[in-house]
Amino acid sequence: MRAAQLIEHAGPDAVRVTDIPEPEAGDSLVLVDLHAAGVSFPDLLQTTGGYQMVRPLPCVLGAEGAGIVRSAPEGSGLVAGQRVAVLSLTGSWQQTVALPRGLVFPLPDSVSLTAAAGMLMNYFTAHFALDERARYRAGETVLVHGAAGGLGVASLQVAAALGLETIAVVSTEEKAAVAKANRATHTVLAEDFKDRVLELTGGRGADIVLDPVGGDRFTDSLRSLAPGGRAVVLGFTGGSIPTVKVNRLLLANISVVGAGWGEYLRTVPDHSARQWAALEPLLRDGTLVVPEPTLHPLAEAPAALRSLENRSATGKVALDLTSRP
Repeated sequence: MRAAQLIEHAGPDAVRVTDIPEPEAGDSLVLVDLHAAGVSFPDLLQTTGGYQMVRPLPCVLGAEGAGIVRSAPEGSGLVAGQRVAVLSLTGSWQQTVALPRGLVFPLPDSVSLTAAAGMLMNYFTAHFALDERARYRAGETVLVHGAAGGLGVASLQVAAALGLETIAVVSTEEKAAVAKANRATHTVLAEDFKDRVLELTGGRGADIVLDPVGGDRFTDSLRSLAPGGRAVVLGFTGGSIPTVKVNRLLLANISVVGAGWGEYLRTVPDHSARQWAALEPLLRDGTLVVPEPTLHPLAEAPAALRSLENRSATGKVALDLTSRP
């Protein structure tokens, strides 16, 4: 089968498409033929060895995808021909995966295979940040940084499905249009977001900040919080890791929490099943929407990664695994 492997820690151009053996399912694993696979910022970090977990090389990148069940163990509740999304933490940029039942999620008809291919990591992360870490309450306002990116779009969509208002922070008017198309209640430009947030909330501030960007704007994120507000750290795509003067937390009764969904899953492995039980009904009835990604052929995996690196991508990016050389 075809797969995209990282062969050295030299950036996106060190990803090569090659042939590798198909996995064997045996009697205990679900065998899935993938139609597409998601591309995420951790994949980009892995190409330079900058991710928190460095895998032996060569390795297949990717951690999520969607496709059709080829075979499943008896009693698994899955059947051949069924449409599913998958988490494949040892690589999904390959045409077939063999996975435990707990990492395979039956799809409702409302979600296409291409949309589902890049859904799980971002939607689970957004839900984890709002539900488990921020402990959202009905009627609250959520400030979303990087709102036109894959995680930002997922955060807007999940927040809207949960009945929360959102303020999307973006860098350009073009990205503001992406955020509006993904159910942002308001959009503001990054250069003056603090003042605009206070203006939009009548001086009160946002209840929750979701921040995958980090960098210099983090202090203004704290200043944008309402009393009792929570800033949720999701990552550092801006490059630098901010520091917090904790007197700000004391004076405003605000908090800063981390949302490491992947790490949480390692210690609470059934959490994704609980999340799916909460999100799948919302997907099924259309309350939660998953937009189509920007789809690249598998051979263009380096270009897909570079679109994340240079911030030209909006929404989710995915790879088409159905094309043959």
